[in-house]
Amino acid sequence: MRVVSLLPSATEVVYALGVEPVGVSHECDYPPAARDVPAVNSSRIDPDAASAEINEQVEAAIEEGGVYDIDRGLLAALDPDVVVSQGICDVCAVDEVYVRAAVDEMGLDAEVLTTDPHSLGDVLADIERIGAALDREARAREVVADLRKRVAAVEETAGSASERPRVAVLDWLDPPMVAGHWVPGMVETAGGRYGLADPGERSRPREWEAIREYDPDVLVASPCGFDLDQTAANLTDLTDREGWADLTAVREGRAYAVDGHHYVNRPGPRLVDALEFLGSLLHPGRFADPPADAVQPISALAGEPDAGALQ
Repeated sequence: MRVVSLLPSATEVVYALGVEPVGVSHECDYPPAARDVPAVNSSRIDPDAASAEINEQVEAAIEEGGVYDIDRGLLAALDPDVVVSQGICDVCAVDEVYVRAAVDEMGLDAEVLTTDPHSLGDVLADIERIGAALDREARAREVVADLRKRVAAVEETAGSASERPRVAVLDWLDPPMVAGHWVPGMVETAGGRYGLADPGERSRPREWEAIREYDPDVLVASPCGFDLDQTAANLTDLTDREGWADLTAVREGRAYAVDGHHYVNRPGPRLVDALEFLGSLLHPGRFADPPADAVQPISALAGEPDAGALQ
């Protein structure tokens, strides 16, 4: 089975099912072996720019025909049986419409399999659906069963907590964007309250004043496509905003940065890792501490003196 995966989350699923793709996207970097697989698409966006600049580049690229380019010659040479694409966001990865057009244009005999998850349950269902398409049904059931077991453990542990803190998760910094899709449901599963978006609702920009008025007990910054280093480089998009220091989460040392690129915004198997991270941030002491290369207090990333560890 020759598989091309055009988004990082699907690449992780394909490897978890025991299949090595013949082509991936330019952002596929996990597991590490994916970095050595030919990239079939490229981005018109400078990923190292500041968050406001990236936002402007995205808007301009969309007006000019899209954020991504597909290497049609390479796609044809790889001659895939299955191409995994997505329909959830034309900014996060190449859209299925462009993928189908490229497959048709090159006359390829390939199935285009589209993912469009809006909840953690949808992600698990996608793993089984991809498994069926790749003749890996049994392995997919094993992967999903293990992930469901971990989800249930989080829910049970969080459910015994006496309080459910008010939570805000931001998946962009300038403009501030409240995370939607699977995040509201994950926060609820991890024992929190999520009042800025409903489960399954798309992520969207929000006025900073609305976030201040909501005044979260726990704030998580996990910009889409940013690891901790890039989030640190853009922290002033948050910390310089009026009223930042007055937020309950900031005053009580419960404002955190989470690697959005690899965890919160990547709807693959490691989304369950992100769920476990949320549990540890919402209910300290009930869960294992998350790894330092995935989660840090914002005060520590900002280099504040005497910034504490996770609490």
